[in-house]
Amino acid sequence: MKKAFLGMIAIILLVSPLVWAEMMEDVTQHSSCSYCGMHREKFAHSRMLISYEDGTQVGLCSIRCAAVDLANNIDKTPTTIQVGDYQTRKLIDAQMATWVLGGNQPGVMTKRAKWAFETKEAAEQFIKENGGETIDFEAAMEASYNDMYNDTRMIREKRKKMRMMKN
Repeated sequence: MKKAFLGMIAIILLVSPLVWAEMMEDVTQHSSCSYCGMHREKFAHSRMLISYEDGTQVGLCSIRCAAVDLANNIDKTPTTIQVGDYQTRKLIDAQMATWVLGGNQPGVMTKRAKWAFETKEAAEQFIKENGGETIDFEAAMEASYNDMYNDTRMIREKRKKMRMMKN
């Protein structure tokens, strides 16, 4: 029994880095956000990966930067839009995800947080603990565009304060 348990532990320890590496392959290819420069591994829980019909891909830190990219590339058709699951950090289909809008967890590049979950149950559990409301991808994108001006002001003010602290 003890040998079987130790064998299982050994297998888990050997396999888990391989699973993590495969899960984070997009971070290796796109280590920082194309718009704000944030490290996508640090923000694996909110990162996004958009693949376009022309074969190009863009790695982003959040739905806010994804909204910027989609607006800037209006003539390109996305074939897939993926997002990091808030809990597992695994890339999932953004359009199939259950999104949570708001709550008490600070958002990434936004005042009003937008988180994606692979399952509705995980989203509902998050809401119980942190507040917010469930929405779909379309509503999450619409909220991102609606929040854009205030979020941009917030980011500029934060960066200005950081520059002043360095000097």
